[in-house]
Amino acid sequence: MTLRLRITQRAAAEIERADAWWREHRQAVPNALRDDLRAAFDLLAFQPGIGERVLNARLHGTRSLQIDRIRYDLYYIVRGDELWVLSLWHSQRGRQPRL
Repeated sequence: MTLRLRITQRAAAEIERADAWWREHRQAVPNALRDDLRAAFDLLAFQPGIGERVLNARLHGTRSLQIDRIRYDLYYIVRGDELWVLSLWHSQRGRQPRL
């Protein structure tokens, strides 16, 4: 079963900011963030259990997937037949977002 992708407003804003920064500062690979996110979304739609469980999140079932090339973590939950993207968080920030 393929899950339907849903992106929260928070995550959409984080993705927009990250994409704008990436396009300005990573001109050799301006589409890397978009390409890697699309690949992550496609993978998670079929295999949502591959992400690491986030134990201290308020939302039960929160997981994260590390996207190595762009060094971001994608936080998400599965509810029914929907994959909800909660946050896109750069790994250099040290701690995880409040979820």
